[in-house]
Amino acid sequence: MSRLQNLNFNNSYLGLPNHLYQRVHPTPLKNSFLISFNPDVAEILDIDPSSINPTELTRFLSGEQLFPGSEPLAMKYTGHQFGVYNPELGDGRGLLLGEVINPKGERWDLHLKGSGKTAFSRFGDGRAVLRSSIREYLASEAMHALRIPTTRALALVGSEDKAMREGMMEPCATVLRVTQCHIRFGHFEYLYQTQQHEELKVLADYCLERFFPECLETEKPYLAMYQEVAKRSAALVAKWQAYGFVHAVLNTDNMSLIGETFDYGPYTFLDSYKPALVSNANDHEGRYAFAKQPSVVQWNLSCLGQALLPLIERDDLIAVLDEFPNAYKEAELGEFRKRLGLQSIHDGDEKLVLDLLKLFAQQEMDMNRFFRCLSDFDGSENSVAALMALLKLPSALTNWLLAYEERLSKEVASRPIRRAQMRAVNPEFILRNYMAEEAIRAATDGDYTLVDNLLMLLRNPMAENSEFEHYSQSPPGWAGGICLTCSS
Repeated sequence: MSRLQNLNFNNSYLGLPNHLYQRVHPTPLKNSFLISFNPDVAEILDIDPSSINPTELTRFLSGEQLFPGSEPLAMKYTGHQFGVYNPELGDGRGLLLGEVINPKGERWDLHLKGSGKTAFSRFGDGRAVLRSSIREYLASEAMHALRIPTTRALALVGSEDKAMREGMMEPCATVLRVTQCHIRFGHFEYLYQTQQHEELKVLADYCLERFFPECLETEKPYLAMYQEVAKRSAALVAKWQAYGFVHAVLNTDNMSLIGETFDYGPYTFLDSYKPALVSNANDHEGRYAFAKQPSVVQWNLSCLGQALLPLIERDDLIAVLDEFPNAYKEAELGEFRKRLGLQSIHDGDEKLVLDLLKLFAQQEMDMNRFFRCLSDFDGSENSVAALMALLKLPSALTNWLLAYEERLSKEVASRPIRRAQMRAVNPEFILRNYMAEEAIRAATDGDYTLVDNLLMLLRNPMAENSEFEHYSQSPPGWAGGICLTCSS
């Protein structure tokens, strides 16, 4: 396996028109130190985890030293923020250090968040604070373990530098984000809105070759690429809804072309099922409420479709958008079937799911605790009592549970097999806001133990863990007072 000094860099993004980026080096952090390292991500990059020298890794991630072969740049893009087009966007606090090719031939972007000012920083300081860095570091690994497409992170580095956030000085940090694609919907919007149609085609061709080579074999490659982006986006938001994940800042510049969860900010997992929940205090109109996420993703796809008009016929784009609701509903129903332990398909499945979601909302239930408890349901009084204990009004579950038992009778799998299947998709642990907040508070005081403990816990969320059993229970009362904003 490789070491940090000899990663196989091949920086293809530099072959695109140079107004799509600015070459710029990181601004080093002062007195930086390694907080946490993710060996699973290291192996993706063909880095031998046992070879890691913490001091050396810190130099690379603090901006003090460049990886050999790295050619850092800040990407230019635009996008719609809270529904309003903003032409002034771009990588204002992060740099694409380069692209690493592993022995499998996979190309992985290394992106350093919190690396200093760029031409696109506007009035920002170019830094990321420890609070937001911990949240992204933990969330991306938690999502990966839930099999929800996401960027990941190799390591987290802290420093003695501080930056002003919401009237307070906070410690600065960096996260090395790893993904196969940093192209956002906003990259295409930038070129369309500035009428750079030739460059738009160049970017589209680059994306076809790198991310969607199978589309090159079709009669209409650009349309096929757009169809695939829509399909992946529908599947992604279906998983969010099935696991109660609220992204909270679904701007088009935060939408990944390959359908990954991208740019973690004031996200949350629902502690109780509230469709109208808005987890971002800056979202005054509730644009990105939990229940609105599917329609917002479709709206974002329409913005991407508009940007692709020079390459795709309008009627073809509209046809893809019109199909999105069906694609989303089918994907969402598939996710809930898995969570309910249903391997076969029957006509009444959609009603069974919708009735359960109504029950979740009426009783403000903890959906993830319910599904985990349902994994152990066997029809006995004890298993029924355990489920009913999760409701404000226990008797409200009776009719649904009878319908569920009837539906289970149509399944071939035995109860032990079904239990194992359900426990493989229904987590014992999810990253609740208060868990991240506890880690942030401890880290701010110089104790980083909980960051690593949570990373290990969330990498295997389906397994029971007696040491951290309290994290599988209802959150403490103070959790409801946590306020998240775009700076989170």
